[in-house]
Amino acid sequence: MVALAQLLTGVLLVTIAVSFAAGLLAWRERPEPGASALVLMLGGVVWWAAFLVFELQADSVARKLLWTEVQWVGVVVIPVAWLLFALSYSGRDEYVSRRVVAALFVVPVVTVVLAATTPYHDLLYQSTSTARYGDLVLLQRTGGPWYWVIAAYTYVLGALGFVPLVDLIRSNATLFRGQSAALLFGSLTPWVTNLLSVAGALPLPEFDPTPIAFAVTGVAFLGALTQFRLFGASPAPNWRARRLVFERMDDAAIVVDSHGYVVDANESAQGLLGQPRRTAIGRPVEELLPSLGSLDDDCLEQTTVSVDGDETPFDVSVTPIRDVRDRFIGRVVTFHDVSQYLRQKQRLEVLNRAFRHNIRTDTQMILGYAGQLSPSSEDEAEAVEILKERTERIRDLGEKARIIVDLLERERDPPQPVPVAELVGDRVERLREAFPEVAVEVGDLPADCRVPGTLRPVVWNVLENAAEHNASDDPRVEGRVEVADGRVEIRVADNGPGIDASEYAAVERGTETQLEHASGLGLWLIHWGADIAGGRVTFADNEPTGAVVTLDAPRLDA
Repeated sequence: MVALAQLLTGVLLVTIAVSFAAGLLAWRERPEPGASALVLMLGGVVWWAAFLVFELQADSVARKLLWTEVQWVGVVVIPVAWLLFALSYSGRDEYVSRRVVAALFVVPVVTVVLAATTPYHDLLYQSTSTARYGDLVLLQRTGGPWYWVIAAYTYVLGALGFVPLVDLIRSNATLFRGQSAALLFGSLTPWVTNLLSVAGALPLPEFDPTPIAFAVTGVAFLGALTQFRLFGASPAPNWRARRLVFERMDDAAIVVDSHGYVVDANESAQGLLGQPRRTAIGRPVEELLPSLGSLDDDCLEQTTVSVDGDETPFDVSVTPIRDVRDRFIGRVVTFHDVSQYLRQKQRLEVLNRAFRHNIRTDTQMILGYAGQLSPSSEDEAEAVEILKERTERIRDLGEKARIIVDLLERERDPPQPVPVAELVGDRVERLREAFPEVAVEVGDLPADCRVPGTLRPVVWNVLENAAEHNASDDPRVEGRVEVADGRVEIRVADNGPGIDASEYAAVERGTETQLEHASGLGLWLIHWGADIAGGRVTFADNEPTGAVVTLDAPRLDA
């Protein structure tokens, strides 16, 4: 049995070494969330295992009793530190306040005091005896009322600490799942061991091997620290970030339960509700915001409303909330202030109307007067032609601006699907009529394939640019349409001079500079129109000359 004592002592020393190493690594990670609590927990393990070694090596019952009572300091620290670590690590640090920590340590402090005063009461232990296995002497103690209180308290804190870690295992982040799995495995082992020891289901009922089981905990925590970057990539911000996004978002948002009562609201909603959140919570939403009307469980479409007593227009979106069984339990109502957007839209409409009317009227007048001029020399004739050309260019610029404004106004409308064969075919025929000198070739157009109708002016401008600026002796424009993976690719190539790189570089970058800018609005119309349709446009050089413009757009159902 001497060999048994030496074996137990050796295993406990391994536990001390592993836990101490993990504690040092955790100490270096301070002030990462949960690091200090983990150091405290591993320190409790080292304390418990070290004084258990002293107990095993003690040569008298009195000394064994002394070291047993001292062990309680480490025993009671471990569950509290475990819960604090789980809360901090998972981001629930709002529960780790000084008041909460002080409350959690009340029972442990009482336990340590009772352990120090054991000779004067039987609250912690009712009786003490010894059991001998050869030269190995173990204490056999019967727990008193408070022993079962601290045991139950330990298991409750342990179970509470497992809850946030289990939640992380269910998350989509593989890294956090690995961290949490290692922590759960390492922590469950000593808890299960202690439960079996208390139940007397282990070979040596007088010996609690829980500190030995913490060797597994130390190894698992070392793995979490080194392999899964326990504090290098922490999930702590996630929990607070979700709440912070809701609280600090500019849009007002309220949460309504399935019975129509307000159960939560963010800071921005207080002004909308006309009262603090604490007084609004628990009241019917129809009473607080009667202009909102009835909320449909499946209402997802946005609608513009003005809240009572306030002329500010809001886009209101209602998002249903469902539980894991897909049962409707409430909804989130979000209010987006669109007053600035509507004012800007109104200003643009006025400017657009005035711009279009004045340009159209003035260019027609200039062309009319220019046609009445009778140049008497070649220089005067050239000047008249330049005047007409520039006027036509201004008129074309105004027309493109009108089309762009129309596209922008339709951006929020649902897409209207049109057959791609009709869209491309009609514009190709129109191009042949407008530019009879240009050879236009188009491949087979797919049947039963639809794209957003907002691509009509985009496709026309691509074709028109390819033909209008083609100064080749044998001008050609080639079109091709391909469909794959739910996308439609419309490709237009020409053999003209090509597009200057600085022009489409500005369009692709999304802004113009003094050095890089488009010469007109045509490329911007193509770029913005494709974007509004849910697609994108790319520019490339054709070989040996010319340009290739590719429109990538979504394929729509009929």
